[in-house]
Amino acid sequence: MIDFKKFEKYSKPGPRYTSYPTAPEFSNSFTKEDLSDKFKNQSDNRPISLYIHIPFCRSACYFCGCNVIFTSKEDKKTRYIEYLKKELKILAKHLNTNRLVTQMHFGGGTPTFLSAAQMDEVLNAIKETFPNFSNDAEISCEVDPRFFTQEHMDVLKKHGTNRLSFGVQDLQDEVQKTIHRIQPFNETKAVVDIARNAGINSINIDLIYGLPLQTRASFKNTIEQIITLNPDRLAVFNYAHVPWMVKTQRKFDETTFASASTKLEILQDTIEFFTTNGYNMVGMDHFAKPDDELFQAIQKGELHRNFQGYTTKGGADLIGIGVTSIGDGVDYYAQNFKDLASYEEAIDKGELPVFKGYKLNDDDILRQYVIMELMANFALDIKKVEEKFNINFKEYFDDALKALVEFQEAELLEVSESKIEVNQTGAMLIRNICMPFDAYLNNIPEDKRRFSKTI
Repeated sequence: MIDFKKFEKYSKPGPRYTSYPTAPEFSNSFTKEDLSDKFKNQSDNRPISLYIHIPFCRSACYFCGCNVIFTSKEDKKTRYIEYLKKELKILAKHLNTNRLVTQMHFGGGTPTFLSAAQMDEVLNAIKETFPNFSNDAEISCEVDPRFFTQEHMDVLKKHGTNRLSFGVQDLQDEVQKTIHRIQPFNETKAVVDIARNAGINSINIDLIYGLPLQTRASFKNTIEQIITLNPDRLAVFNYAHVPWMVKTQRKFDETTFASASTKLEILQDTIEFFTTNGYNMVGMDHFAKPDDELFQAIQKGELHRNFQGYTTKGGADLIGIGVTSIGDGVDYYAQNFKDLASYEEAIDKGELPVFKGYKLNDDDILRQYVIMELMANFALDIKKVEEKFNINFKEYFDDALKALVEFQEAELLEVSESKIEVNQTGAMLIRNICMPFDAYLNNIPEDKRRFSKTI
């Protein structure tokens, strides 16, 4: 049995590395003109990945750190759809929208808080703007089971949706009450059945460990119930407690949180449970069946990571559509305005609604590659990095390699002349293992780092 008490010291603020450099480095010195230039310089041969943000929720789930707008007003949704359509027209003026689309993802908020007819309207507008979807495009949508109907499924299926991600988080009554998300198991089962009956063969379920009142025993009950739904993938996230950013999280009694060592035990229990029940661990917080393309990608060392998490669709330029959405290319990140008023004002002017972004330099691109390889595949081919970037790895990353010694001594990873390989226990601390390669983080004192804790 692993003694997780000794790993409590690693419970410190650190990025999740859905990007590198991370979002705090984004700046409003990156402008709409910069994004337009980046679009013009993109290769017509590079495919496109689309992310569409639907920001609305009816009420707050207290744990949630997403950019959301709480409303029950129909006119707000109608107005937003009109602005999405206007943004698509603006994008078409700056971007070759006939490029191949290999991935499209709806996130939120609650995308299915739109009615089925509204969803159809948005999807029609997207297909008109981006008509060239690949035959094997991954088309996915985040679903709150409390807001999903057969009509939603019919529309999504009509437009080629082949993957759905259902938010569950936890199934225990007391936890659900505390996080302000009452969602009985039967409600989740009913919508999973709708998806299966529609022929959706890739179903993901999101869970969160580290929520108030969770224990090892209670979370075991949750995962034992969830596996009866036979999901193809699971994402089991570490709860990100950032009350300085998310006001609703201030409602939680922090004395009801599990300790760092207990959270690691919960994670270990979860890994053991799923891996003995037909799933394989993928990345730091995902599980997939052996025949799932996500697992097959990690077997080949071809798994990628972006703002939506782990994906098999690498080598595409991500176009963010909608308020607060983030896009990226080979050497930049761009984020739309976070508030509706600024977003609408830019759209009304016929401008790309860029709030801020970042241009990567050569060092950023190198470190991005190293960090994303470790985050996705738990291994790094040092010789490949040296050839790709024309560097001497040992010299370039001397400080980082020195910082990894303590992880080696803790038997979490191995470093050889040609490889860095992280073992299964080390995978639980992969964020910590990546942090020495982060040039920006190391310039910030630990007590000033505004990230959730790694454990």
